[in-house]
Amino acid sequence: MFKQLGLEDFSSVNVQVLGAEDTYGANAHSKGCREAVIWMAVHHKQKKALELFSREIAPAGTGMAPGLTGIVGGRPRVSPVLKPFFFLHPKSQLKVDVHVGGELVESLSEAGPDTPEQEAPPTSAEDEPDTDLPSGPHSYRLEDLAYTRSGDKGDSANIGVIARHPLFFPYLKKHLTSSVVEEYFSHLIQPGVQNAVTRFTLPGIHGLNFVLQSSLGGGGVASLRSDPQGKAFGQMLLDLKLKGLPDLKSLVD
Repeated sequence: MFKQLGLEDFSSVNVQVLGAEDTYGANAHSKGCREAVIWMAVHHKQKKALELFSREIAPAGTGMAPGLTGIVGGRPRVSPVLKPFFFLHPKSQLKVDVHVGGELVESLSEAGPDTPEQEAPPTSAEDEPDTDLPSGPHSYRLEDLAYTRSGDKGDSANIGVIARHPLFFPYLKKHLTSSVVEEYFSHLIQPGVQNAVTRFTLPGIHGLNFVLQSSLGGGGVASLRSDPQGKAFGQMLLDLKLKGLPDLKSLVD
């Protein structure tokens, strides 16, 4: 149909089966669910092509593969992709005007050029794990040892991990490294991105913070994924199994 109309192919396509743990990649534990939802999303340069997709997908909800029961939410709508681009701009080149009640009350501007600030380096490179920590035959899901929370920063995801008990924290630092997290989410990280995961240590709250670059398929409205903001990343990480640990439960009993 596109060829007859002189249209190019879709620039990107995403098809997921929600309920079959597609988002877990090789870490999925699906045992054959009997109910699932098909997620289909496409990008195209021309609105006409997407309107055609919208019309064709509607009858497919009841006349495509056996077992389909209908389209959730009705016929899909075509919407533009408003992709954000982030950059730094010298504050000294900007003037800030403060208006109160429609009147200018103050203008602010930097007198000189911006002074470079010292950025806190990732602690994963210099935060050496305690080599004296005992090992053992036990394995734990991360959920047994920590709480997590995740979200988005543009096309990067952010996962916070806080130990359930201070005594668990040294073991999390040793076993939950940036390379371990990167391998776990490798199916969601854009191919070719080097050192995609950076770890920061927050010893005051016995926490670790992971930043996963280029892991959201564009992020926000630019992403075709069912979780464009990485809100489920933290929950997914809780399924990670840490091995070679001693009996940690006995430490807090």
